[in-house]
Amino acid sequence: MREEFWKHYELAEMSAKEWEALCDGCGQCCLVREVESDQVTVFNIACGLLDLEQSRCSDYANRLSKVPYCSQLTPENVPKFDWLPESCTYRRIHRGEALPAWHPLLSGNREQMRKEGITVCPSAIHVQHVPRSERHLHIIKVKAIY
Repeated sequence: MREEFWKHYELAEMSAKEWEALCDGCGQCCLVREVESDQVTVFNIACGLLDLEQSRCSDYANRLSKVPYCSQLTPENVPKFDWLPESCTYRRIHRGEALPAWHPLLSGNREQMRKEGITVCPSAIHVQHVPRSERHLHIIKVKAIY
């Protein structure tokens, strides 16, 4: 990877390895959400593939075929995904913002991120443990879409 690539290149100019390295592993994009025309509701319910111990997808290579609601981030759709958290590195880079000090590319590990409470683990619950009728009990954020 190129040195400090996140400072010098747009998302579309990054290699596949650089793109993947931007992911801080927070798991927030792996939470179940309902997107309506005027709002996004985010639940504290994780995709069944999210390894809650490691805060990583347990089958990343096959996630899109196994989970129909999984969204693959691309340089083109990052600006369209209003549900991405403000801390999302892809979103921050798109906006021209710096990486936060806790980001693994700067800190060298994920410990600072965990200490700051950025990751959804261990508070998230796997989707198979929450009946659809009880989802309303797990709402953590409702955000208006403009």
